[in-house]
Amino acid sequence: MPQIWAGVDIGKEHHHCVVVDERGERLLSRRVFNDESALLELIADVLALSEDALWAVDINHGGAAALLIGLLLSHDQPMVYITGLAVHQASAAYRGQGKTDEKDAFVIADQARMRQDLGPLRPGDEIAVDLRTLTARRLDLVNDRTRQTNRLRAQLLEFFPALERVLNLSKKGPVVLLTGYQVPAAIRRSGARRIGTWLKNRRVKNAVALAETAVEAARAQHTALPGETLAAAMVARIAKGVLALDEEIAELDALIGARFNDHRHATVIRSLPGMGTLLGAEFIAATGGDLEAFGTADRLASFAGLSPVPRDSGRVSGNMRRPRRYHRGLLRAFYLSAMASLRTCSASQAYYGRKRNEGKGHKQALLALARRRANVLWAMLRDGECYEALPTVTAAA
Repeated sequence: MPQIWAGVDIGKEHHHCVVVDERGERLLSRRVFNDESALLELIADVLALSEDALWAVDINHGGAAALLIGLLLSHDQPMVYITGLAVHQASAAYRGQGKTDEKDAFVIADQARMRQDLGPLRPGDEIAVDLRTLTARRLDLVNDRTRQTNRLRAQLLEFFPALERVLNLSKKGPVVLLTGYQVPAAIRRSGARRIGTWLKNRRVKNAVALAETAVEAARAQHTALPGETLAAAMVARIAKGVLALDEEIAELDALIGARFNDHRHATVIRSLPGMGTLLGAEFIAATGGDLEAFGTADRLASFAGLSPVPRDSGRVSGNMRRPRRYHRGLLRAFYLSAMASLRTCSASQAYYGRKRNEGKGHKQALLALARRRANVLWAMLRDGECYEALPTVTAAA
């Protein structure tokens, strides 16, 4: 049982720490610089008050909190996490309407003192931290590629709508084509044979078919629109940027795969149908790779937003809704893996079909399947056993 509670309001340059005792009396209140020497001094001063201290923070990993959390871990200090929203809502119950870092730190400490439902903060092992960094960067790049692709479509549509209509810019080949050929006249002048050879030299799949598609689109438009020259140059520039993003994403995929394979649960996670290397890495990044922090499969599903919560009042009962607070990345991993499992896993197909027969829509059935798979993955990691499909039982004639 802790004797004192230290609440820290995290800031970019400075943190504010307030320490309270079992009666909620302030023992220490200090603004501390986000620097190793200053934070070590703070830890020493808090432990001088009592060795049985519980630390509470409002940011659970990375960013401005990384150094403090790392130092507390190295000193074997227990930590709990309180969300910023919870701190904001709890502040309304305390005296005064003002908002200061000192008040927020006091609220964090006092809430940690009174609440028994706060789980311990476990940032994860070295591999989990690395995967969190890599997967976050990959997601940023994927979002950047989507934005660039949309801009590429919009720019091409301004002067060559026929080509924009027939190209699938989510694939590499059409993007490579746009780095060298953009306007109808140039495509007609070069012809399908020359463009096909040009694409083959750049290792584009189905180069001949792509070249013929481009020439056919060019034959449908003989008018050069105003601003075509500059717009074509912009298309080439954006297309090269998309290819550069593809290369960086491929490099990150290799790094993620290598780091994921080093994790002790990699083989078990990857054995679940639909849960490949990338989604498995996102799962470890979201959970820290240690499911003991969740306690049960139900808490894991709740953390992923897969467990509905009741919203009853008065005579209204049985009203369930989707939770507002959950880990978006973990939900994404379960949802996409459930969708992928429908292609190859007979058990997933049967469960999904049963939910559809019950009258659920596609999204509802897929979420139900993701919830079921959370239980399965939990049991697999608990027992350290890989997934094994049950043999199909054929009824006797």
